[in-house]
Amino acid sequence: MIAATRRRLAFALIFVVPAFWGVNYLVARSAAGTVAPHALACARWFLAGLFLSTLTWREIAANPAALKREWKNFLGLGALGMWICGSFVYIGARTTTATNIGLLYAISPVLITVFSVLVLKERIGPVQIAGTALALAGFMHVVLKGNWLALSGVQLVAGDLWILAATVAWSAYTIILRAQPSAFRAMARLTLICVGGVVILLPFAVIEAVWFIPSQVSWTVAGYVLLVALLPGFGAYLAYSFMLGELGAARVGVVLYLGPIYAAAMAWVGLGEPVLGFHWIGAALIFPGIYLATRPARA
Repeated sequence: MIAATRRRLAFALIFVVPAFWGVNYLVARSAAGTVAPHALACARWFLAGLFLSTLTWREIAANPAALKREWKNFLGLGALGMWICGSFVYIGARTTTATNIGLLYAISPVLITVFSVLVLKERIGPVQIAGTALALAGFMHVVLKGNWLALSGVQLVAGDLWILAATVAWSAYTIILRAQPSAFRAMARLTLICVGGVVILLPFAVIEAVWFIPSQVSWTVAGYVLLVALLPGFGAYLAYSFMLGELGAARVGVVLYLGPIYAAAMAWVGLGEPVLGFHWIGAALIFPGIYLATRPARA
């Protein structure tokens, strides 16, 4: 694939990946009380890694020296991207509000942009900064349901610490994934990161099942696991890795601001929830903001 085509595909995926992640929001809401947080995250990444391994096992088997050299990186990225980002959100959502979750998530693209400049030395121009700010404003408008005065009434609770940890972990995952070279191609690397995530998640899932929150076993639960493994797992993370390589961390980070718009659309289709005026205003800010934020910086 030529460079121009790869870049166009990466840009198009910016508007596709949030739809995959939106499935995770719906499943998290639908599966509450049915599947324990760590069990859902562990099963999700085990299944995603299994799918990936059918396509990548030859590359992994052919590079034992690289595997030995990089295993700590895979374990660390698995802890950040699959354990903390995977289960902490489910845990935090039990005790905090959707508004607080959204406000805390808004921090991540800003952190990614700052550290991409400081650590990765990516060049960000005023147009990209303005685009990120515009997308952030649209995101906040949706999270606050159009009532910006509600910011004064926001109260932090214990569950917010779980969400904050997930937000920081996602920023770190993004920067490390971009900064650290690997001998493996994107799909094989993601396979190994999934393995690292499952290794971290498994003992927590067992402890959770035995002493805290046992999960139900049913075809519905199996469907939830399959859905989150395929779309917000396999599809979204692989596409995100590709976008990072083509566009850089700062430009890709703003993809999170599309989450509430896509989640609202899916809730409308899947759960019958209405799409309201503040959703449309937010979308009118977020989409042009992302277009500006992802434009190449001029020399």
